[in-house]
Amino acid sequence: MFVNILVKLFGLAVSLGAGTLANKTLEGLWEKKTGKPAPKDGTDLNDSLPGVLVFAVVSAGVGAIVHVLTQRGTKSALARMKKTADEV
Repeated sequence: MFVNILVKLFGLAVSLGAGTLANKTLEGLWEKKTGKPAPKDGTDLNDSLPGVLVFAVVSAGVGAIVHVLTQRGTKSALARMKKTADEV
């Protein structure tokens, strides 16, 4: 039980780290391609609406991918641990 909590906390930490890394990478790519900083504030009228929408959609997609992969990784680790514990 205690190990399950540790694995879940580790999965949360990996998820947060991967999300932060993906976000920084996306912001860097955005700035490199457009020459402008990533539109982080959707209410800033200096940023074009299409640009804000594209960044929001891409950012949400990357976030969803990171979330799914880390959740699946955590679930897989828990299943492996359960299988190993059953064999012992």
